[in-house]
Amino acid sequence: MPKPYPREFRDDVVRVARSREPGVTVEQIAKDFGVHPMTLFTWLRQVDVDDGARPGVGRTESAELGEARRRIRLLEQENEVLRRAASYLSQANLPGKGTTGS
Repeated sequence: MPKPYPREFRDDVVRVARSREPGVTVEQIAKDFGVHPMTLFTWLRQVDVDDGARPGVGRTESAELGEARRRIRLLEQENEVLRRAASYLSQANLPGKGTTGS
Protein backbone atom coordinates (compact mmCIF):
# COMPACT_ATOMS: atom_id res chain seq x y z
CA MET A 1 0.00 0.00 0.00
CA PRO A 2 1.46 3.39 -0.93
CA LYS A 3 2.34 5.83 1.81
CA PRO A 4 -0.43 8.42 2.30
CA TYR A 5 0.27 11.99 1.33
CA PRO A 6 0.63 14.47 4.21
CA ARG A 7 -2.53 16.43 5.08
CA GLU A 8 -0.85 19.79 4.29
CA PHE A 9 0.17 18.58 0.83
CA ARG A 10 -3.35 17.33 0.03
CA ASP A 11 -4.89 20.59 1.24
CA ASP A 12 -2.48 22.62 -0.91
CA VAL A 13 -3.16 20.56 -4.04
CA VAL A 14 -6.94 20.80 -3.51
CA ARG A 15 -6.69 24.56 -2.96
CA VAL A 16 -4.75 24.97 -6.23
CA ALA A 17 -7.20 22.72 -8.09
CA ARG A 18 -10.21 24.65 -6.83
CA SER A 19 -8.73 28.03 -7.73
CA ARG A 20 -7.33 26.99 -11.12
CA GLU A 21 -7.48 29.30 -14.11
CA PRO A 22 -9.99 28.59 -16.89
CA GLY A 23 -8.55 26.08 -19.33
CA VAL A 24 -6.33 24.39 -16.72
CA THR A 25 -7.49 20.84 -16.14
CA VAL A 26 -7.43 18.83 -12.94
CA GLU A 27 -5.27 16.32 -14.79
CA GLN A 28 -2.63 19.02 -15.45
CA ILE A 29 -2.59 20.05 -11.80
CA ALA A 30 -2.31 16.42 -10.71
CA LYS A 31 0.63 15.92 -13.08
CA ASP A 32 2.32 19.11 -11.81
CA PHE A 33 2.11 17.87 -8.22
CA GLY A 34 3.03 14.28 -9.08
CA VAL A 35 -0.24 12.64 -8.05
CA HIS A 36 -2.57 10.46 -10.05
CA PRO A 37 -5.55 12.39 -11.47
CA MET A 38 -8.03 9.97 -9.83
CA THR A 39 -6.36 10.65 -6.49
CA LEU A 40 -6.91 14.37 -6.92
CA PHE A 41 -10.53 13.81 -8.00
CA THR A 42 -11.04 11.72 -4.85
CA TRP A 43 -9.56 14.48 -2.67
CA LEU A 44 -11.81 17.08 -4.33
CA ARG A 45 -14.87 14.87 -3.82
CA GLN A 46 -13.98 14.33 -0.13
CA VAL A 47 -13.57 18.07 0.44
CA ASP A 48 -17.02 18.62 -1.13
CA VAL A 49 -18.48 16.05 1.28
CA ASP A 50 -16.67 17.62 4.24
CA ASP A 51 -17.96 21.07 3.23
CA GLY A 52 -21.53 19.75 2.92
CA ALA A 53 -21.71 20.46 -0.81
CA ARG A 54 -22.10 16.76 -1.60
CA PRO A 55 -23.87 13.97 0.31
CA GLY A 56 -21.70 11.43 2.05
CA VAL A 57 -19.74 10.68 5.21
CA GLY A 58 -17.23 13.37 6.12
CA ARG A 59 -13.80 12.73 7.58
CA THR A 60 -14.90 13.69 11.09
CA GLU A 61 -17.93 11.41 10.97
CA SER A 62 -15.82 8.63 9.53
CA ALA A 63 -13.26 8.97 12.34
CA GLU A 64 -16.03 8.98 14.96
CA LEU A 65 -17.61 5.91 13.40
CA GLY A 66 -14.28 4.07 13.41
CA GLU A 67 -13.70 4.98 17.07
CA ALA A 68 -17.22 3.80 17.98
CA ARG A 69 -16.64 0.48 16.21
CA ARG A 70 -13.35 -0.03 18.06
CA ARG A 71 -15.07 0.74 21.36
CA ILE A 72 -17.90 -1.69 20.60
CA ARG A 73 -15.40 -4.42 19.72
CA LEU A 74 -13.53 -3.84 23.01
CA LEU A 75 -16.77 -3.90 25.03
CA GLU A 76 -17.85 -7.13 23.33
CA GLN A 77 -14.50 -8.72 24.22
CA GLU A 78 -14.79 -7.56 27.83
CA ASN A 79 -18.35 -8.92 27.97
CA GLU A 80 -17.18 -12.30 26.68
CA VAL A 81 -14.43 -12.46 29.34
CA LEU A 82 -16.97 -11.68 32.07
CA ARG A 83 -19.41 -14.27 30.69
CA ARG A 84 -16.71 -16.96 30.72
CA ALA A 85 -15.55 -15.99 34.20
CA ALA A 86 -19.12 -16.14 35.54
CA SER A 87 -19.62 -19.55 33.94
CA TYR A 88 -16.36 -20.86 35.39
CA LEU A 89 -17.08 -19.53 38.88
CA SER A 90 -20.63 -20.88 38.91
CA GLN A 91 -19.34 -24.38 38.09
CA ALA A 92 -16.59 -24.16 40.73
CA ASN A 93 -19.16 -23.54 43.49
CA LEU A 94 -21.48 -26.44 42.66
CA PRO A 95 -22.09 -28.88 45.54
CA GLY A 96 -20.08 -32.04 45.26
CA LYS A 97 -17.23 -30.37 43.45
CA GLY A 98 -14.02 -29.08 44.89
CA THR A 99 -13.10 -29.69 48.53
CA THR A 100 -15.43 -31.45 50.91
CA GLY A 101 -16.05 -30.12 54.37
CA SER A 102 -15.41 -33.09 56.73
